[in-house]
Amino acid sequence: MNIRDILQNPDEHVRFAVYLDKLAHVADPDEVDLVSRVLNDPDQTMAQSAVLRHLDRRATDLYLVPAYEGWAQVMTQATTDLPFLAQRLRDWSLFRAVTLKLPWQPDDLLASSNWLQLKTAAGTNTQAIEILAEAGRTKRIRNTAKATLSHRSES
Repeated sequence: MNIRDILQNPDEHVRFAVYLDKLAHVADPDEVDLVSRVLNDPDQTMAQSAVLRHLDRRATDLYLVPAYEGWAQVMTQATTDLPFLAQRLRDWSLFRAVTLKLPWQPDDLLASSNWLQLKTAAGTNTQAIEILAEAGRTKRIRNTAKATLSHRSES
């Protein structure tokens, strides 16, 4: 089933499921084209949701390896006009820097999304976790960071 056939289906739930399946199985050289085609769906909320799930899945697979850099650049170009998706890619890049102990700025972490702060609060970088325990945006983020630190001290 190609994208034109998918777009003929009036049920956005069916299109969403098909998009997720296609994105899960796309070959690397075809990924940008498929993401762009999905983002051309008239139901932008659904299309961006499908692409967000794809970005999260791919970033989870790639953020620890050097291939992440090139992939993130290409995906950033494909989503540049979509602020939420572009922000999620920036969040993943900051998460990668924090996790791999690459250069990063505490102010960038404190200005990042709740999603990234919560993910980082449960992560492995003690410096970042201490910052979030003290100044995380929400009580949940601060408590998660404190619990992570507490769990570490018990181990």
